[in-house]
Amino acid sequence: MASNTAMKTRLIVMNFLEFAVWGCYLVSMGIYLGSVNLGDHIFWFYTGQGLVSLFMPALIGIIADKWIPAQKMLSLCHGIAGIFMLLAGWYCWQSDGNVDFGTLFTFYTLSIAFFMPTIGLANSVAFNALNKAGLDTVTAFPPIRIFGTIGFICAELFVNFTNFQSTYAQFISSGVVSLILMIYALTMPNCPVNPSSGSSISETLGLSAFKLFKRRTMAVFFMFSMLLGVCLQITNSYGTMFIDSFQNIAEYAQTWGARNATALTAISQASEALCILLIPFCLKKFGIKGVMLTAMMAWVFRFGFFGIGNTGSGLVWIILSCVVYGVAFDFFNVAGGLFVDQQTDKKLRSSAQGLFMIMTNGIGASVGTFLAGTLVVNKHVDMSGMTSAAENLSGWQHSWFIFAAYALIISILFIFIFKAPKTSENISLAKAEDIDGGDPEGMAQ
Repeated sequence: MASNTAMKTRLIVMNFLEFAVWGCYLVSMGIYLGSVNLGDHIFWFYTGQGLVSLFMPALIGIIADKWIPAQKMLSLCHGIAGIFMLLAGWYCWQSDGNVDFGTLFTFYTLSIAFFMPTIGLANSVAFNALNKAGLDTVTAFPPIRIFGTIGFICAELFVNFTNFQSTYAQFISSGVVSLILMIYALTMPNCPVNPSSGSSISETLGLSAFKLFKRRTMAVFFMFSMLLGVCLQITNSYGTMFIDSFQNIAEYAQTWGARNATALTAISQASEALCILLIPFCLKKFGIKGVMLTAMMAWVFRFGFFGIGNTGSGLVWIILSCVVYGVAFDFFNVAGGLFVDQQTDKKLRSSAQGLFMIMTNGIGASVGTFLAGTLVVNKHVDMSGMTSAAENLSGWQHSWFIFAAYALIISILFIFIFKAPKTSENISLAKAEDIDGGDPEGMAQ
């Protein structure tokens, strides 16, 4: 029991650092980019995050499954990501406000190219450690993962109250935390590798995880993961910038929310921390379909509440938007990661988590952020400052309502198309022999 407690503590520290790296810049970067006249390019930074997620998590996952233990890959990736993020901060510092989009975007993209795989790797390291300890991942992992959210919150509050949210220092902060995790990851339990026997090219390259698409349940699950992934980075891209814009409206200029956008959005992550604890109960009670549908509807309210909120009398709506974000994000990402882990043979664990990242943070988030920026926000909101603040507020409202309508349509389609077990106990642990088949045990029924 004591050894299990010690292991959980070690995993808690790992998750705290993992998401603190992200929290330093993910929701506040838009404020800084806007301050250096790169507001029209915000969507590119989040689209780039999605584009690298198309291949890097899967590639790194394959290497971790086949050749280099996951905990060592986690360390290596954080080392490279941290160095490039520090270079991004250094460039912004020496540019003295004249930031070139191409240069900053290059450093940033190289950093996130190695950071994005670490989310799946951290899951693999945690699942491996919990399994070795004889613990049930469905019940043991969420209370550990909650500290990742706490790490994200602490990083958000740090950059907010140091005013790093409007400077390049947020990149430097992220890089430093990443290098700390580079060292700490090497203390994690060893994860086994499974070198290919060379029986097929697919097995040699670690592409067997893609065989999950042969099973209807998993194919449909990944399809909707992609469609819901469209929503993932929209509020991260524009949420704080939207809230910060109320400083340009006399009625709201001196409100606390307008002046502390990053701290206000930290409520979203606080909600995440609480919602994670609900996942084991909800998975067992409602199954993966119920949990995913709840997440989809939460996205509807996430966007809709932003659309009717402000930092004055309408602050309650922005707060409610932040509260439902916990359900929207956790019930999708954490529960989805657990579902994929249960449906996948341990030999393919890292590859399958990488595949989940491809569909969500890769295809879904990159396409979603690109379209959100080019077809919606940049069409309705003037980033140049030539349009009045009141007109821009109307543009923001129209944008949020468009996003809410999209999430509602996906929710309705999901109800009729996706079929899955109703409780987590009925979720078959699909091992390697099942992956090559169709849909064993009638799971799609």
